[in-house]
Amino acid sequence: MSRGPLAHRYFAAAAMVVFALVPYLALSAAIGPITPTIARQLHMSLQTMSLASGTANAAYAVGTVVAVQFAQHLPQRRMMLLYAVLLVVGSLLAAGAEDAVMFVVGHVLQGLSTSLLLIAAVPPLALGFGAAKLRETAVIMSMCIFGAVTLGPVVGGLQASAGGWRPLFWIIAAISITSLILAVLTYEYQPAADRSAPWDFGATGLAAVGAAAAFYGASELLTHRFLGPQTIVPLFGGLLVIVALIVHQYRIRRPLLIIRPMLTSTIPVAGIVIALFAAAASVSATSLTAALQASRYSPVHLGLLYLPELAGAVLTAVVLGVVISRWEMQLLPLVGMAFLAAGIGILRIELPPNQTLTLVGSAVTGVGLGATVAPALFAAGFSLPAGNLQRVFAIVELLRAVAAFMIAPVLIHLAATVGGNTRTGTGIALWIGLGLALGGGVIAVAIYLLGGARPQTPDIDEFMRQQAPAWYSPPLLARIRESAPTPEVAEEPAPRNGPRLPSKA
Repeated sequence: MSRGPLAHRYFAAAAMVVFALVPYLALSAAIGPITPTIARQLHMSLQTMSLASGTANAAYAVGTVVAVQFAQHLPQRRMMLLYAVLLVVGSLLAAGAEDAVMFVVGHVLQGLSTSLLLIAAVPPLALGFGAAKLRETAVIMSMCIFGAVTLGPVVGGLQASAGGWRPLFWIIAAISITSLILAVLTYEYQPAADRSAPWDFGATGLAAVGAAAAFYGASELLTHRFLGPQTIVPLFGGLLVIVALIVHQYRIRRPLLIIRPMLTSTIPVAGIVIALFAAAASVSATSLTAALQASRYSPVHLGLLYLPELAGAVLTAVVLGVVISRWEMQLLPLVGMAFLAAGIGILRIELPPNQTLTLVGSAVTGVGLGATVAPALFAAGFSLPAGNLQRVFAIVELLRAVAAFMIAPVLIHLAATVGGNTRTGTGIALWIGLGLALGGGVIAVAIYLLGGARPQTPDIDEFMRQQAPAWYSPPLLARIRESAPTPEVAEEPAPRNGPRLPSKA
């Protein structure tokens, strides 16, 4: 088959992306309340369940790099069909699991296939239907990644109140099957991106080792102390391997991930900083306050208290769609960091927060989360030619996943072990989350100012034609470099014609 009956139908392609991304991302936030039930029925310890979730999150992080590798050398839409099949297989294994091994394998496949589909499906959706549909794609992507996560606690609470877990997993499996059917119906042959590119097994190996070690160390915090060898060694060893991956990709001549253009340009670096700090702060705040209130409310009641977070994410997804073609989009992530800090501050006013503070704080936190990561990701993508969008999404999602899924267990462990009691420890951990939100915003603003960047109206049409970036991003720390004195012996004549800003800058 060279073309499916629904190829070039935007609604069908967008629905496929939604059904591909929502299951695992919602499940990752919903699994907390039903974890004891799963562990009891499958004869697993809570530590094994923690390891299963950590391994699945590691697979999600690694999948972003693997997807870029395969896209360079293999027909991209055929690979997307394979990823959709893997999602179905993983979902069926997890839903029908009879023992721990079957469940863990299925859940890990869910995490891996979701990130593979994210990189394989979202950039083509953003670029394949012209500038007219970019607004809708931005809203869909924001809702899939962040709306699904904010909906998770309610879904998990409802399932926990029913006393089971398989119905939720079977629903996830049905959604996964729907995504596979839509992938077949919207299929159209797409060649490999660049068969001449070298296979970079070093990059995928470093990503796999680093993510696996870091998430293993974080998952072991449930039953081991932070400074114990079983936690601290893999945790920080894994982070060092991720740093080694970035250095490796920065230095080699033909990298798999475009680290050098991103880390030497002002707007992409600011976007990465915001994505990392926002992901770490927001997930930590929700997890910490929910854990502190778990003994006070039923799972479904607790999930409903955090439902306003979904409303905030929906609101900012719509705002992103409105401003994505305007200069205000560059300011949206900075505004989001302020909302995120305010939301954490509201949740910190009283511990445990009462129902009013939880409702208001979760709503403000949802606004902050939705206004930071997705807009920052698009801001970074617009700073490079459109042909690099897959690679931009891959590196940002890899780092965001590490921040979001690894920092939360660390702070939860901190809340349980410092200060003499859980309430004091949670307060300390929330101060750290608030510091992450404020610090990320301040660092991003400093990067903008020191680079000389200013809000610009993106040239979406030129970006879609893959001829140039949507806007000009100054070199990193350009103002410092310009003002730094140059020794006379190293001085060279300046070129007559320096770089010019695009006409719309």
